[in-house]
Amino acid sequence: MAIKTVFYSFHYERDVSRVQLVRNINALEGQPLLNAQDWEEVKRRGRQAIVDWIDEQMRYKRAVVVLIGRETADRPWVIYEIEKAWQAKKPLVGVRVHSLSSFGRADRPGANPFDKALGADNIPVFDPTRVDRWGGIDTKATYANLVANLEGWVAQAKARA
Repeated sequence: MAIKTVFYSFHYERDVSRVQLVRNINALEGQPLLNAQDWEEVKRRGRQAIVDWIDEQMRYKRAVVVLIGRETADRPWVIYEIEKAWQAKKPLVGVRVHSLSSFGRADRPGANPFDKALGADNIPVFDPTRVDRWGGIDTKATYANLVANLEGWVAQAKARA
């Protein structure tokens, strides 16, 4: 059965515009994307408010898709989300988004956040990056590759046995 409802885990400040591109594909249904003001409001209420928001958003999702940018692996809430999904036996998958255009620019790849999460072993990570004939990132071809493959990659998500 195809996974259609997912929780997106990502570094908000650095990658929100890339995440919006992923959401615009409309292949998957994800949680509502908070705007910066709403996210700051949740953060202002403290650690437990963030935990509660994550837990509620993840509760009825069938899988967790970690959208991996340059700094994603360094974000403690991303690691929390991975570990929570793993413990809940929700399928996990990573998709690299550094090479999508954010205000006309691609980024460098970041570390694999699954390497920092306790217990989450052998989680598949897919990279849609396409390069042009000069070796530069082709953001349009990368996006087209993501559109063509996102649903199939998510179907390969891995859950804890």
